Parts: sequence; structure tokens; C-alpha cells
Amino acid sequence: MLGHVSPLPQQPQRSPFSGHMVVCGDDALAQRLAVELRYVYGERVTLVLPPGPDPRRPEVALTGRGRAAALFGRMSSAMSRNGGNGTGGDSDTNAGVEAVRILQAHEPSDEALEEAGVDTAAALALVYDDDERNIRAALTARRLNPRVRLVIRLYNRKLGQHLEALLDQAAAVASPGLDQTALDASTTVLSDADTAAPALAATVLAGSSKVIRAEGLLLRAAERTPPRNGQAADPGLCTLALLSSTTHDPAGTEGSDSSGDEGPRLLPDQAEVAAATGRGTIVLEAVSQSGPASSTPRMGGRGAPLSQIFSRRLRWSALGVGTAVLALAVASTFTTGDDPLHAAYLTLLDLFAMGDPAIGDPTARQIIQLLSGVAGLMLLPLLVAGVLEAFGSLRTVSSLRRPPRGLSGHVVLLGLGKIGTRVLVQLRELGIPVVCVEDDPDARGIPVARRLHVPVVIGDVTQEGVLEAAKIRRSRALLALTSIDTTNLEAALYARSVKPNLRVTLRLFDDEFATAVYRTLRTAHPQALTRSRSVSHLAAPSFAVAMMGRQILGAVPVERKVMLFAAIEVAGHPQLEGRTVEQAFRSGAWRVLALDVAPPADRRPDLAVPGTVPAAGDRPGGLVWNLHPGYVLQPTDRVVIAATRRGLAELLRRRGSLTHR
Repeated sequence: MLGHVSPLPQQPQRSPFSGHMVVCGDDALAQRLAVELRYVYGERVTLVLPPGPDPRRPEVALTGRGRAAALFGRMSSAMSRNGGNGTGGDSDTNAGVEAVRILQAHEPSDEALEEAGVDTAAALALVYDDDERNIRAALTARRLNPRVRLVIRLYNRKLGQHLEALLDQAAAVASPGLDQTALDASTTVLSDADTAAPALAATVLAGSSKVIRAEGLLLRAAERTPPRNGQAADPGLCTLALLSSTTHDPAGTEGSDSSGDEGPRLLPDQAEVAAATGRGTIVLEAVSQSGPASSTPRMGGRGAPLSQIFSRRLRWSALGVGTAVLALAVASTFTTGDDPLHAAYLTLLDLFAMGDPAIGDPTARQIIQLLSGVAGLMLLPLLVAGVLEAFGSLRTVSSLRRPPRGLSGHVVLLGLGKIGTRVLVQLRELGIPVVCVEDDPDARGIPVARRLHVPVVIGDVTQEGVLEAAKIRRSRALLALTSIDTTNLEAALYARSVKPNLRVTLRLFDDEFATAVYRTLRTAHPQALTRSRSVSHLAAPSFAVAMMGRQILGAVPVERKVMLFAAIEVAGHPQLEGRTVEQAFRSGAWRVLALDVAPPADRRPDLAVPGTVPAAGDRPGGLVWNLHPGYVLQPTDRVVIAATRRGLAELLRRRGSLTHR
């Protein structure tokens, strides 16, 4: 059931809520975030959406109020079927929570934010697709309520850092008594593209590892394929999830939150792991010190490399001419007894036809002069070719590369918007060859592809011949990441008709639609791997946790589910405080992975402590992994946990929860 939906009145009315959450946005992320806060965290939510689809973007016609209503309705039905929060016998987290209140406004203006109750809200998420609109709304919200927690969606990373500092400073000035701990979480800038890109890039690699970087630490969650000997897979440091894939069904069911027993199982206990013989797993494989991020090679600095200007064939030709000149100079020295420098000088004069004929000189000298003339004739076209090629390289440095002949084993990436651009960078950092397909020559990712020298095919992927131009027949995988589900599906179907065993990953919003697509493709191509991911589904947990005043260290996709990693203070959490590590573990909800042994005064809020990872028993100043199951968690401890969305929601739920008001 939804609350009453009506356009904004001429005179704004005060929100009936206080201490609630406000979400403002114009696409799928806003709706996913409202679902996350309402049905996972049990918070009261006001969702502000545009009154209708943007006429300039007909592809988002279903992302307005109707789509939100359908999404909320499905989630409400699922909650009723699951009997609450789905964490195994806990009370219904949504008991007494009003339905999501939906408002309509063209812009997040003063009137719209006041109508949504920002002046009394606990947190505000601004997740419009336009960075400028989010910034403008954030400045307005900070003026209306200096204490409101802001979560802002920005694609521009550097601008986000400056904006975060500016808004935190504004909050400190407007509220001098604001607690420093609260100020640390006052403004959070996130990017859905940065959150989803690693997961999307990993889907093109079979058995790939998911890497989480957290302030100097690196956690590697590895996907283990189903063993063929009928045994359980190697658990690594610990088993994080059981996949739906098995020895007899390697592709699995691509399960989601609504898949029931057929889907993946997050954070299983030892009995479940032991019984899951022949089943794929995701395990915590390693924890190590992460080095600085490698810089992407680019054309710049003091000068461009020769390989960027001159072709390989021309460079080899120049080397051959140089070798010939050196050989002639050496021959002249040995045959005439001349000084090496003088012999080289005479050879160059002959090469450039600047010397006198060697009339009356020894025969050896005459032969060398003739050979030098021949080398000079070879040098002239080489110089002309070099000049033309240099001018051509400088002229076409701003043009896009075409897929080279003989290219194979590459990834075809469809769409160079925000998500596609980030995924492109991720794939190139992994050293995977990529060919991009984009119908808009002015798309956001075109300059990035040009800078990385990635081949790009400009054209509509639904038109015949476009995928062929991207060498789809010889590719290793297809990543369909446009913002239109039907376009992604059409591209996947055509690619499978060309190459039936092609590995395909589609960006799809709706779980039910993704399930139907998966089953159809699986029936038609049982041996080919098909994966689907929802960017909003991957990003929404990070935004929801930030609205609760925390930050997650990272997220690992498990088919169409998400597992979260976070740092939690033990104090105030009866599920952890005074319990042993073994007792604190709750199957399907959370698992304690590490203990922060740094002094409380030296800890950074919600972030892993930078520095070397010590072994158990080392001096304080890092994280201790492989905790003894009998270790008793103390109120002063802080732990790193792996958790499901609902498990983390239970741990982070606000005291005096709004669900009981």
C-alpha cells in the first residue's frame, strides 16, 4: 500500500513525519534506495520524484511514479511472504511503519524540500542523474537544516571531495555544538558508477576475484567453481556464500532475493558448507596490504612516446637504415685505414650526396661511396614517410581507433555512459582488451576511450553490422550496459545468434524481468554463461548505509544478491557485545571477520585502519584476522564484518527506532 500521491500544492505543507528519511531522485536508484530504507531498515521514507517522464528521454518512461508503485508493491508482497525481515525468527522490522510517502516535484526547490520535511528529517539523499542539480539541492538543504545528514550522488570524484568538505564546514559553522562524530557522517558523496563498475567488470572473467580496497587493506573474495570430484570447494579463510551453480549445472540459476532455496546462500554456517558438495562458492581468499593504485597509461607528460607517433614498421625501417650507415662507416675504416670519426663523416657526406666523386681513390672507397648513395636513396622516402606519419598521428590523435584486424579474445562493451566509462577503465586496468560500441559520438566515455586508445564503433547496436564491426565473433564476452533494458536484451540475443557460446552480461533493472530473460537464454543456450546485474541494486546498499551515518568498506555481488563489508563498533550492539566470535556469528545475517586493535583515539570512523595487517598478538595499530572463535568481543572493540543487507540493517538500526513510534 502506498501513501496518498498528489502534486505539490501551491502553499507547501509541513511533512507529517519527523526524524524520517527523504530521497530525491529521477531514476531507478532513487526507487531502489527508498525500498532499501523502507523494507530493509524499517525507516519512514518520503520519496520525491519528477511528475512524469522526461520527454527528451522516452526510454525512462517507466521510471516514474508507476514504476515506483510497482516496485514497492512487489517488495511489500515479498515481505509478507517471508514473514518479516528474513533473518531467521526476528520481529518484523516494518511493523508500524507508514507506507512510503511519494511527492512530485520538477526540481528539488525550497518548496519541494520543505514539503518533504527536510527541516525535521534525519537524512536526505540527493540521487538525481545530474550532478549540478544534486549540488544545488545540497546547498539548499544545508541552509534549511544544518544538522541533516546529506548523501549526495556525484560522478565527478574531485568535485565530490571539495563539496563534502564545504558542506561539512557549513554544518560546523551553523551548529557550533555539533558533535565531531556526527560531523564525520554529516555529508557523504558517493558514485553509483564507482560502486557498480568492479562488479560488472568481474562478470567477464570466469572464477574471478572480487577485490575490496579499504584504506590500505585489500580483501580478495574469490569465486570457486563447483568441484568435479563431488567434494566441497576449498573454503579459504572462510566461506562467504554458496552459489546456485553446481557440478551438473555450472551456469546456476542467477538467483536474487526472491529466488528462495534455488538462489545463492549468503554467510552459510559450517554444516551448510559441509553439505554443499559440488556447489560453487565465494570464499575470503586473502587479506593483504594494498599498494598504490596504478596509474592508467596516457599520452602526456614531457613528450609523447615514439610508439604513439610512428608506426612499428617505420621504426624498424629507420633501424635498418641506421644499421646500414654504421656498417658502411666500419667498412670504410677497415678498408681505407681512415680514422673512425672521419670515416663516419665521409659516409654521411656520401649518404646525403654532399661529397665529391671518389675519382682516383682506391676501389674500396669507390664501392663504399656507391653503397652510401644507395642508402641515401633509401633514406629519402623514409624521411618523407616519417613526416607524413607524424602529421597524420598528430591530426588523428583526437580521432577514434577502429578495431584492428586479427583482434580476438576481447570484451565488447556496449554503452559509454557513466557506468560504461567506469567499467571501461576497470577492464583496462585489468589488462583486458576492449572494443566499445556507442551510438552517441559525444557520449561521456568517448574522451576516455580516446585517451586509453580503445577501439570504438560508433553506431546503433540494434542495427545490422554494428556488432560485426566490433568483432563479436572473436570476442570473449559481451557487456551490455546501456540504460535501456530492451536494447541490452536485443544486443544479447543477436550476439548469441552469432556466437552461441558467448559469455553475456546484461544491465537489467527489474529482478522479475532479469529472471525471465535468464531462463529464456539458458534454455536456448544451456552451455553459455549469462549474467545480469542491476546498477541501482548494487549501489543502493551503500547509499542506505550512508544515510544511517555509516560507510561500508565494500560490496561483493553474489549473483543478483549483494554482500556488504563494514566496520562496526561493538558497544551498543547486544548481538555482538559480550559474545564470543563464534556466538556472534549469525548464519545468513553477519559474520565477524577481523578485529581492529588500534586504540579508540586513533581509529578513523567507519574505515579500516591504514597500515600493515598484523598477525594475532601483535602490538595495536592494525587489524587482526583469523580471530579465535572463543575471543569475547568487548565494548571498546571495533570489528570488520561481512553482512547481508538485512543483517547490516539490524545492526545499524537507530536506537528508539522509528518503526515503533
